[in-house]
Amino acid sequence: MMNCVLCKEDLKPEEAKLIWRGDDCRIILVNDPDLPGFCRVIWNHHVVEMTDLSYGEREHLMSLVFSVEKAVRHVMHPDKMNIAALGNMVPHIHWHVIPRFKDDAYFPGSAWSQRIRELPADILAARKQLTEALPAAIKATIAALS
Repeated sequence: MMNCVLCKEDLKPEEAKLIWRGDDCRIILVNDPDLPGFCRVIWNHHVVEMTDLSYGEREHLMSLVFSVEKAVRHVMHPDKMNIAALGNMVPHIHWHVIPRFKDDAYFPGSAWSQRIRELPADILAARKQLTEALPAAIKATIAALS
């Protein structure tokens, strides 16, 4: 699909970092200043709905989603994990894996809610620093699947 932003793989470093890429999926770390550790698991081919995938493809994709969740929990110790696949704005299979903290800018609302608080810069910086360990943790968790 020509106009699909997820079909294009030209990541701008200020927006996201590629953590892992396989034949069918890739994992990126989103550079969201309010939500450090926010990852996306993206299906590499333009497919709109989960039921358009084979059972094996679905299993593979969800294994990656759960691997990312496990690694993020291990590294960041959030109060809650949010996992979402919406696709209303970008109809291309992708999953959001978002560590949530009771003091984050949107909690208890969704990551797309209206901001309800500012988090002190030192706390945000400490959480951002934790994300430096995510690529290795995610790769290790995925390697354990094999």
